[in-house]
Amino acid sequence: MMKRLPRHIGIIPDGNRRWALEKGMAKEEGYGHGISPGMELYHICRDLGVQELTFYGFTVDNTKRPSVQRIAFSDACVRAVDFLSGEDAELLVLGNTNSAMFPKELLPYTTRHCFGKGGIKINFLVNYSYEWDLGFRKGSIGPAMGSAEVSRVDLVIRWGGRRRLSGFLPVQSVYADIYVVDDYWPDFTPRHVYDAIAWYGEQDITLGG
Repeated sequence: MMKRLPRHIGIIPDGNRRWALEKGMAKEEGYGHGISPGMELYHICRDLGVQELTFYGFTVDNTKRPSVQRIAFSDACVRAVDFLSGEDAELLVLGNTNSAMFPKELLPYTTRHCFGKGGIKINFLVNYSYEWDLGFRKGSIGPAMGSAEVSRVDLVIRWGGRRRLSGFLPVQSVYADIYVVDDYWPDFTPRHVYDAIAWYGEQDITLGG
């Protein structure tokens, strides 16, 4: 039995390229193998009663990678939303839409969209950067936080072994507990999630108090 269920979990699905190389594939082939784990994780969290999930899709910095990789991870994001559209969820896609790097297929979801019966909130960071989020945009007058609708993150789970947030929702994650999975994202198993939530339940949550 879980001691405490996080209300909002942030997901950093890292390690796709390294996984592909270890499998003898080209780096870009790893991204497509990250879609099924994302859907499995969504089902687990929905069934557990998690209220909100935020997935890191790709960042503005990621778009500096070779075009074949950029096309692959952009396509994977579009396909992920297509799969989610057949489920029960409330989707919001967040990122810099004033860029050719933002997939035009995802523009309809830049305001929250209800699939099926709705329920769990899914935030998808696509062509995202903290500069964009915090309003550091050319011609802007004062801050205008792009992710203002997103709630505080309780737990961040990062796959791939890296011990960093990589710009993930810096305001909402300010008091988040961070759980690192050393396995690559395409090697996802349900145990990763259950172990992360069990670990979270053992933490002393004070929010600075």
